[in-house]
Amino acid sequence: MQINYNLKSASERRTEQFEPETNVGFGNLRTDHMFLMDYRDGEWRDPRVVPYGPFQIAPGAIALHYGQSVFEGAKAFRHDDGEIYTFRLDKNAERLNRSADIICIPGLPEEMQLEAINALIDVDRLWFPMQEDACLYIRPFIFATEDRLSVSPSEQYTFCVILSPSGPYYSDGFDKAIRLLISERFHRAVSGGTGASKAAGNYAASLKAGKAAAEYGAAQVLYLDASNKQIEEVGAMNHFHILKDGTVIIPKFTDTILKSITSESILDLGELLGCEVRQETVMLDQFIADIESGEIIEAGGFGTAAVVSPVGSYIFEDNRVITVGDGHVGDNTRRIYQVLTDIQKGNIEGPSGWIKQVQRVSPV
Repeated sequence: MQINYNLKSASERRTEQFEPETNVGFGNLRTDHMFLMDYRDGEWRDPRVVPYGPFQIAPGAIALHYGQSVFEGAKAFRHDDGEIYTFRLDKNAERLNRSADIICIPGLPEEMQLEAINALIDVDRLWFPMQEDACLYIRPFIFATEDRLSVSPSEQYTFCVILSPSGPYYSDGFDKAIRLLISERFHRAVSGGTGASKAAGNYAASLKAGKAAAEYGAAQVLYLDASNKQIEEVGAMNHFHILKDGTVIIPKFTDTILKSITSESILDLGELLGCEVRQETVMLDQFIADIESGEIIEAGGFGTAAVVSPVGSYIFEDNRVITVGDGHVGDNTRRIYQVLTDIQKGNIEGPSGWIKQVQRVSPV
């Protein structure tokens, strides 16, 4: 792929390593550039790195009216050698195409996605924030641009990648367990729909549930299936719980659950974690009974943004609260977080191919 570089001048862009004086937060900042590529006449074309800035888009663009848009979320980390490395980026590229297929967006070859992301990180590598638990958060997305008001798949699209220098997802960091709302009113997805995709509309549909969770003092909603009998996933994460023998349980992936790359990684790391990790259908009544009996000692969520989010308690819509273990971050959850983040940061060696260095190939 021949990428065209139209970069900011040296006087307009960052020329020294980013060393913020305060916590940068998560997802708030942008780097100097973005990657763009367009789909027209049945093919992806015109790959380019350009200054970060507004799009020109027709008011009748299909994405604006019918939500034909998908996105991904990944991270890159700076290792002790001063180089930047991505974590399992091939899995994100694969998942973006799965999401695209579900809502009739043409796929983008995985190798092109990887080349685009690496080119952008290379150009803006000085934006990596030099502070603890930092990353470059990577946001690739595709949206429909054809100017047409009839309801059918667009014939034109834009693929874009932007970067966000970021700290921890939760301002309190990993050490404070969160609360989840168990809701029978709100449902994230139904079988046969778009639940297994990172479609933009799925997240728009979650906003009202998120507001309800906040009213209960909860960070997010723990979604149940449409029958309110099975646990599915948290708003922005896959759910998990840990039994008193140390076994980690993740709900089985279905077409109503977005398959978390973090969850897949934990499933692959069972031996390195020193515990069994398996998937099961998790029935709500049994889950509650096992928390109350002490069979379940820890719980939480797995996702790219927060990595591991410990859950200390659940609140129901009648304001009843159940506490997991002692309500604090458990030793098993802490170990899982430490192992995965150590792999991401290059402190320990993970499975082959999980960590890949961003090569220095840009023309600057």
